[in-house]
Amino acid sequence: MSPTDTLPITIDVLLGPDEWNAGLRSDALAGLTATPKTLTPTWLYDDAGSALYDVITRLPEYYPARTEQSILDRWATEMIAITRPDTLVELGSGTSDKTRSLLDAMAATGALRRYVPFDVADATLREASVRIATDYALDVHGVIGDFRRHLSAVPTDGVRLFAFLGGTVGNFEPAERASLLTQISAAMVPGDALLLGTDLVKDHGRLVRAYDDAAGVTAAFNKNVLSVVNHQLGADFDLDDFDHVALFDTRHEWIEMRLRSRRRHTVRVPGLGLTLQFEAGEELRTEISAKFRVERIGCELARAGLRVADMWTDPAGDFALTLAVR
Repeated sequence: MSPTDTLPITIDVLLGPDEWNAGLRSDALAGLTATPKTLTPTWLYDDAGSALYDVITRLPEYYPARTEQSILDRWATEMIAITRPDTLVELGSGTSDKTRSLLDAMAATGALRRYVPFDVADATLREASVRIATDYALDVHGVIGDFRRHLSAVPTDGVRLFAFLGGTVGNFEPAERASLLTQISAAMVPGDALLLGTDLVKDHGRLVRAYDDAAGVTAAFNKNVLSVVNHQLGADFDLDDFDHVALFDTRHEWIEMRLRSRRRHTVRVPGLGLTLQFEAGEELRTEISAKFRVERIGCELARAGLRVADMWTDPAGDFALTLAVR
């Protein structure tokens, strides 16, 4: 008997092995045949990738996670007091560690009823669901899915706080980010709110170091996406043929993570019927992480039909958490 059989946990699986493979196939086909080649950052976060990212959040160079946590620890009670939700919906929930500040504040109001973690990583979500259900004695309704496509799976009853933390919204290019924020806004009803975490523009050297740590954990995380393609699509990427690269694009104000080919070589992807040629020095982009200015956050939310109710930052102005309502 699994823990989910004895605890108040429901798991909706919208991204099972077949759906995962189909989504990866679609994104990989589009990205690997593009010029320049790309892979969508969603596929960085399988269970192995999620475990590596959890390590990244504890690295000395990676300030976003601890800075966001410090804001949550200080201001969660005020955040919850504004909308008094009974349901927390967390998009890209991962290990659900930082969620506890919000759940504690909700529990203090006596209104906490349900937690809805939403993530692509099956085992990671299930393990986190068991921990939260056990520690808080509340209903957990997990969704294993891609929030770009499966937002309709979120339960519609109750007063909901949608939490989109970790600066994850910055992983999407402007048009896709606008579409996603509009989808979230459309899923909300009066009384619901969105808590959005965004990393702010700062010293470029510090930004790059956050994505290229001395211990090489981010490099392993970045290369893991090639392991995902190998495992799911039968590709023969040799991870040693690529170097991890992080740089700041000053025009777009975002970090780019890339994998740079060390030599001229061929990669076969039988699951897509592709044979790819990589030149020495050719780069495959795996992720962007947009950095925001405060005024831009409000403008992007407004275009999605959302109004800023309040915003909190750390004393250094490194990171922002914005509460928005329809």
